[in-house]
Amino acid sequence: MRTCLTRGALAAAAAAALALPAAASAHVTVVPSSAPAGSYAVFDVRVPNEREDSATTKVEVKLPPGFVSASYQPVPGWRARVAKQRLSRPIETENGPISEQVDTITWTGDGSAAGRIPPGAFQDFAISVKLPDSAGETLTFKALQTYASGEVVRWIGAPDADEPAAQVTLTAAAGEGDGAGAGHGAGAAEADGDDASAPAAASGDSDDDGSSDGLAIAGLVAGIAGLLAGGAALLTARRRPA
Repeated sequence: MRTCLTRGALAAAAAAALALPAAASAHVTVVPSSAPAGSYAVFDVRVPNEREDSATTKVEVKLPPGFVSASYQPVPGWRARVAKQRLSRPIETENGPISEQVDTITWTGDGSAAGRIPPGAFQDFAISVKLPDSAGETLTFKALQTYASGEVVRWIGAPDADEPAAQVTLTAAAGEGDGAGAGHGAGAAEADGDDASAPAAASGDSDDDGSSDGLAIAGLVAGIAGLLAGGAALLTARRRPA
């Protein structure tokens, strides 16, 4: 009897130990975790529910500095609000100076079943942004997750913290530093010059065809000459007295 109890306790402890990493890894993330610097990108703010007895009803995400615009994809059952922050120094763009940047995006459930993230579920909130042009930089997206019970989980810590903030790494733009840009330019030039180069290609093909035809005719003449020579030799042999 004692052996059975001991085995049961060990099994329960093992199950609890296995469950701990899963719970620790179920935090708010931004997907994908990397994107080219200076590009337009769509990210999913992925919010899992870590509680077994309460639903998530509100999510607030603070964007890193440098996001002058952002749009969100409507999610049934959730109301979204974009808050902006005035810049201390306006950013000059081709369309004129920009004096504000996006500070936070908040999604709040409307009280319906769709406006809640139940236990064991997750919800993606999609956003479209123009990324800063700073390759190699790591962007930090801090988030607050509010449960129906009133509990607020602050996902604002370092990567090794119990409640880490989501991070996105800005990679080099496509072709940057590897010669791909020059290659792309050459490809574009070739594409632009397709019509101009077509006659030259056609001329080359014509020359090849002419050479092939000449060789074929020469071979045919040589073959006929060989046949004639063979026929003459055969006739001479037949006329020669035995």
